[in-house]
Amino acid sequence: MAEKFDNLEEHLEKFIENIRQLGIIVSDFQPSSQAGLNQKLNLMISGLQDIEKCRQQLHEINVPLEVFEYIDQGRNPQLYTKECLERALARNEQVKGKIDTMTVRDSPRVTEIPLQ
Repeated sequence: MAEKFDNLEEHLEKFIENIRQLGIIVSDFQPSSQAGLNQKLNLMISGLQDIEKCRQQLHEINVPLEVFEYIDQGRNPQLYTKECLERALARNEQVKGKIDTMTVRDSPRVTEIPLQ
């Protein structure tokens, strides 16, 4: 699965670089640079086609909307994962505490609950 992401990342980096170069050509356009502009436009089209092929390989990936909210807020999306894990750990500790309480309370052998 990681190689699919690496492949997409590589195509995106190439596409971004091509767009940057295209912007340079367009900002200082001369009639003599028409051939270079056409070449970059064709590279842009083929780059979009490559990205589309990668997208089809990753169609089963679902990204929670909250991740996009993190990105919109300028936050690192990896913080979303960290915070989800922290919430899961806290919830796990709560449930474990309830289970331990029920086990101690329902145990017929327990006559006194030790104080900790």
